[in-house]
Amino acid sequence: MHSKKHINWGILGCGKIAHKFSEDLKFVPNAKLYAVASRNLKKAQNFANAHNANCFYGNYKELVANPDIDVIYIATPHVFHYEHTLLCLHHKKAVLCEKPFAMNLSQVEEMITTAKKNNVFLMEALWTYFLPHYQYVLDIVTSKELGSIKKLKADFGFTTTFDPKSRIFNKKLGGGSLLDVGIYPLFAALSTIGYPEDIKASATIGKTGVDENCTIQLHYKNGVTASLFSTITKKTDTQAILEFENGSILINSRFHEPSSVTITKNGTSELIEFDVTTNGYNFEAIHVQEMLLDNRIESNIMSFEKSLQLINLLDAVREKIGLHYT
Repeated sequence: MHSKKHINWGILGCGKIAHKFSEDLKFVPNAKLYAVASRNLKKAQNFANAHNANCFYGNYKELVANPDIDVIYIATPHVFHYEHTLLCLHHKKAVLCEKPFAMNLSQVEEMITTAKKNNVFLMEALWTYFLPHYQYVLDIVTSKELGSIKKLKADFGFTTTFDPKSRIFNKKLGGGSLLDVGIYPLFAALSTIGYPEDIKASATIGKTGVDENCTIQLHYKNGVTASLFSTITKKTDTQAILEFENGSILINSRFHEPSSVTITKNGTSELIEFDVTTNGYNFEAIHVQEMLLDNRIESNIMSFEKSLQLINLLDAVREKIGLHYT
């Protein structure tokens, strides 16, 4: 199926992030936005017109039944990721699913099992992982150019108008700071230091029952720590600072999207900039296409194991702060 020159993409869900992804798909060699679907037909039509898609649907089943689509990007609210991923996989469609992969470990395990059973590619869309500045940081961590990592501090906060019906505040839609933006500081720790030995967390639960801010402390061997914070009530620096034995790295604001890096070594700081002119979603899309053309069902970068570790961490933090989604 994937020996052909062009990869036809479908998009399931026509919200804000899907628009950004579609804009960047234009910068992916051999990619074509082929079809889009929303539960609202008019919304799908407007989206298709805006991004020059071949066709649009007012339901998801028609999208996954289209034989010309190779891979589907799932951009629906968190709580629907599991259901929509399984729908695609059962129709033998490769899937790039927005983060968080699903709402809990058992859902993620079933998604992975289904992908393996159907021999279909599946990946969590942790787009940050594929950005040039982040790959640069990971290279320094791996090479031990600055020695071993000793400490990480990362935050992600933004202000949003309180609306109990919005996906940010609605518990039924998997709202709260942790799943929406806290996942980025957590992933920064997981990708640079690894899985912790001990997890401590506290949160402020708002009147809609979701965490409005969340503070996490991760403890590792040899006294290595990660201090993480997320909030939906105020704007924060949204930086990541990594301290090493022989220097430090500051991933400048906002660290999860195309950014710059400040390296400090022997008292001297150097700003490293990366010439990214897109939103940054093209890098993960390029990787997905490489995996498809190589007939893989699992990414060699954002592996199933990493997604399992990440959902394990999210589940553990939710348990600590008493946040349970029904």
